[in-house]
Amino acid sequence: MPVKEDQNGQEITNPYEIAKRLIERATESLQLPKGVYEILKKPARLMKVSIPIRRDNGEYESFTGIRSQHVDILGPTKGGIRFHPSVTEDEVKALSMWMSLKSALIGLPFGGGKGGVIVDPHELSERELEELSRGFIRELEPIIGPEKDIPAPDVNTNPQIMGWMLDEFDRLSGHSVPGFITGKPVVIGGSVGRIEATGRGVVISILEAAKRLNLELTNLSAVIQGFGNVGSITAKLLHQYGVKVIAITDAKGGVYQPEGLDIMKLIDYVNETGTVNGFENNKNITNDELFAMDCDILVPAALENQITGKTAPTIKAKIVAEAANGPTTPEGNHIMEEKNIFVIPDILCNAGGVTVSYFEWVQNSMHYFWTENEVNQKLQEKMTNAFESVYRMKEEKNVTMRESAYLVGVGRLAEAMKARGWIKNWKMPIEC
Repeated sequence: MPVKEDQNGQEITNPYEIAKRLIERATESLQLPKGVYEILKKPARLMKVSIPIRRDNGEYESFTGIRSQHVDILGPTKGGIRFHPSVTEDEVKALSMWMSLKSALIGLPFGGGKGGVIVDPHELSERELEELSRGFIRELEPIIGPEKDIPAPDVNTNPQIMGWMLDEFDRLSGHSVPGFITGKPVVIGGSVGRIEATGRGVVISILEAAKRLNLELTNLSAVIQGFGNVGSITAKLLHQYGVKVIAITDAKGGVYQPEGLDIMKLIDYVNETGTVNGFENNKNITNDELFAMDCDILVPAALENQITGKTAPTIKAKIVAEAANGPTTPEGNHIMEEKNIFVIPDILCNAGGVTVSYFEWVQNSMHYFWTENEVNQKLQEKMTNAFESVYRMKEEKNVTMRESAYLVGVGRLAEAMKARGWIKNWKMPIEC
């Protein structure tokens, strides 16, 4: 089992420490040379920058930005940029490590990257937000580009912000470089299907898990923590497949309807009000109540460290689909293992976003674009193949889905190291 506590007996919640321990465990299980863990345990490059912007009142304020590039064994690093007041260096490092594993799992020619700015974007005007977005790209320009490191949207960033960032990079480059960034508006080289990709990938993973557990979709109920892009798309698609979505929470509250929420009406309501709280005549609930709800599927689609030693014991769901990055602490994971809950780990479950970002990057290189049906079909193929690889490793090695996902991801990175001559005399234990 993964280590649940630190040396002082406290539950581990630092995402960087969690990522390192899971990678270390995988390298040991695969009997890899110690040097592999030494390479994977920290990013190859970490850049911290100061981004001064002029506020609307005329005063200047400086914000801290961070970009982590984990490994480029498989190709240029790739990963989102988040704007959030709780961004930390360790969080960004961990997220870049998880991106490396996601790309390896899905079979993408990318390493892991991640970026963040310590800011609450809701406190900025549109002009200030644009200035911050452009300023971050100016500071990162020496280490980013379509063959170096490719940004994308993440928490509190969106296609418009990606458009500003692309425009700034084009100005710095002196020519158009559409493959520099993904998740941008379709009119300037974005891919159809990208906005829905992460949520669609979550649902594909849930469908695959339901198949393995012999569960009939129309008999299932689901609850979702978080109703941003990923949570709302997940809810919409589950609803379309006949799953009854009975509860949803966000940062401002939650709603519960045992007969199933009207998801399309709820999406319209959130677009108007900014929250699910107060929707129609449904019962208001808290996050703790959502986790403890009697349901079949639980989807954490918010931030890190939500399923902990406190919340995990209350979970009644058969399937936990980790739509967020790092939503589960080691203690929470241990408890879910003991309860025999089928966990679809984050590095598999939410890999739909980076997969369609890869498709966008490819389309930019070809200057030829696919239809939405083609994008969704290719995403379906990539996600189902990855799920099958992880599930096969799980069965062969008699481990959990999380351990299996790390074995496959780390194993493929090790195979790339072997191909480059970095390690010798090692073979993947099963074909993936």
